[in-house]
Amino acid sequence: MANGTPSDPPIPSLLMQVHVSLAILLANAIVIIGFFSAGLLLFVSTNRQANRFLALLMFSISCWLIDGLFRLANIYGQNASLYFLPIFYSLGFGPLIYFYVRSLTDSQFVFTRHHAWHFLPVAIQASLYIVLSLNSYEFRDWFWQTIHYPVTYRIEFDGTWLSLLIYVGLSLRLLQWYRRYVQENFSETSQLTLRWLQVLLIGLVLICGQWTYEMVLRDRFNSYYVNDYSYWMLGVVLVAMGIVGLQQRTMEQVQFHAEATPAPPFTEKAADKVNPEYLERIRRAMNIDRLYLNPTLTLIELAQHVKLNPKVVSQVINTGMQQSFNDFVNAHRVSEVKQRLHSDDLNRFTLLGIALESGFNSKTTFNRIFKEHTGLSPSAFAMARS
Repeated sequence: MANGTPSDPPIPSLLMQVHVSLAILLANAIVIIGFFSAGLLLFVSTNRQANRFLALLMFSISCWLIDGLFRLANIYGQNASLYFLPIFYSLGFGPLIYFYVRSLTDSQFVFTRHHAWHFLPVAIQASLYIVLSLNSYEFRDWFWQTIHYPVTYRIEFDGTWLSLLIYVGLSLRLLQWYRRYVQENFSETSQLTLRWLQVLLIGLVLICGQWTYEMVLRDRFNSYYVNDYSYWMLGVVLVAMGIVGLQQRTMEQVQFHAEATPAPPFTEKAADKVNPEYLERIRRAMNIDRLYLNPTLTLIELAQHVKLNPKVVSQVINTGMQQSFNDFVNAHRVSEVKQRLHSDDLNRFTLLGIALESGFNSKTTFNRIFKEHTGLSPSAFAMARS
């Protein structure tokens, strides 16, 4: 997808001179980082399917950024034969980010032929540029003048904008449902919330906003945006993808199914359907057996302990106690800490030591959850106690 102001292709030249500037060096570094990170992701053993989608996304973005680099360095202006290189896969940006999110949030997700139609537009786009790159300069010049500039450029640019907007929207909704799933199935969520992914998706939304501005300038005022901010914005997102994508921990324990309907909110009528016996089993598991001391306790483990189906346990906690599984378990951990702070344990252990023995597994998580439940930081609560 040609970016910037379309113009008549100049005569091909074999000799080129590039005047090095900070912008050109930075753009070149971004492209190199993108390709290098994409290559590394292909060899990461964890989250393999998700990382392959991310690697393909980073590869396609890096290729797209080459076009901007060539314009910035005036390479096209010196060698017009480089126009229509097969480096444009922008119609794949949206599907690739969506299937990355889907694969990352569901370790059991399998990409099948049924999903392949999402990539039909980018297949057509890639085929067009491959065919053009194999034709003569004269044919490409004719195609530019009569078809690409007046028609296909706009279809490609607007199609990429619309595709990315739709798939990012679907990804954000999927991520919202996933977070509800995490709250209902895990007592420790600090490594599972994927907040960084939400930030990246919002970054892509901002890029779509910038593209909207460029389209208005192009279609309403017949003007193309000279200061290509979207190019640099996409470069920042690309580098961030490489950094956080390579650091993402394994998500093997996560099996969120996108097709599942989110659980309905709590109602008084639903609470009447809670089995009192089931409610008592769960309470005993926490109050007597103290399962909350397990820092990685999951809904499945609790369900196995009380010999109930996980969905039944989740429904009992949601409706009978009006809490998510995460809040339910952490409320017991906070109560354990408060009890120990009222004893002599503070004279023998640090606050962190008490927190770790109460089921928390990190200082950051402990401080955040304790303040959410009590309104005070652990140290402030301890001082008030004394």
